[in-house]
Amino acid sequence: MILGRISGLYGIKGWVRVHSYTEPAEALLEYPRWLLRTDGGSEQAGWSERTVAEGRKHGKSLVARLADIGDRGAAAELIGAHIAVPRFCMPAAGEGRYYWADLEGLEVRHRDGRILGRVQRLLATGAHDVMVVRAEGDAKPEILIPFVPGIYVLRVDVAGGVVDVDWEWD
Repeated sequence: MILGRISGLYGIKGWVRVHSYTEPAEALLEYPRWLLRTDGGSEQAGWSERTVAEGRKHGKSLVARLADIGDRGAAAELIGAHIAVPRFCMPAAGEGRYYWADLEGLEVRHRDGRILGRVQRLLATGAHDVMVVRAEGDAKPEILIPFVPGIYVLRVDVAGGVVDVDWEWD
């Protein structure tokens, strides 16, 4: 599961700046091994395992040193790399909580049975997360639905591949 990306360099000893997609951001540093994809290839190709030697929060981002990277030049080759960890390494999401990656691709149904589309991605906003739904047919290309369980999101069935919502749009 992709949890972040390497966004820049930090210092001259091989440290990198890391943009984390986890909440809280520093949770990414709890994983001692990262999978990096630097070639922009498919999900299955181009991944290499790296050991995190050390890391810490630095301002609004994270900085980390990977065990096999010892200088700025080697670190520069990693800029833009996606950071992932195998799914089995991640803790269970817990009751009523979901990893965004588990929601992406699920069918979204209105409470009256209409299929609205599929979850394309989620956005973090100050108040709550928002599902971006690719609409079915030619109604609207995208529908934005606040991910607020019990109000707009009535039921999430990851195994069944569906999210039931109560949401009107025009």
